[in-house]
Amino acid sequence: MIYEVVVTTVNDQDEVHIAPMGIRFEDGFTVIAPFKPSQTLTNIDSTGTAIVNITDDVRLFAGCVTGKSDWPVYPATMVNGYVLDAAISHNELRVVKKADDEQRPRIYMIEVFNAATRPFRGFNRAQAAVVEAAVLVSRLHLLSAEKIDSEMDYLSIAIEKTAGAKELEAWQWLVDAIENFRIQSD
Repeated sequence: MIYEVVVTTVNDQDEVHIAPMGIRFEDGFTVIAPFKPSQTLTNIDSTGTAIVNITDDVRLFAGCVTGKSDWPVYPATMVNGYVLDAAISHNELRVVKKADDEQRPRIYMIEVFNAATRPFRGFNRAQAAVVEAAVLVSRLHLLSAEKIDSEMDYLSIAIEKTAGAKELEAWQWLVDAIENFRIQSD
């Protein structure tokens, strides 16, 4: 099973990188598989740490794939890194081992600290739709316009029926990103 989270890492200059990512939990490890090349992979290789942020503010997912990645953070407790203010919980991780791969190495990490700041009430349909649309936007260069349009049409039903202000804002960022991609591709 893959869980959609937001991973924060830092480089050698202590600059924060924020990336939505699917992670797995296997045999007591948190497994992160960033693409090669990526800033997340470079940072984890450099520092040996990462932070998994669990959030119900889907603007983070939409924002990161549309160039809005300046989100408030605070210092982690046990590792070199930063936690998102919008995290409802977070896990601070250290690398234990790495399985290299040409495209997506698997990094096995252990949790050294976790904390919850407030309860998770669950996602509504609009939040899930924003996360799915953010995945689509991250793959615009790989998918056909027809596939994108079909998926967005279906996801828009959940937006129309269940979105709050944050979800509507995130959705608009994603719609704008698709439009801008098409304009630039023409």
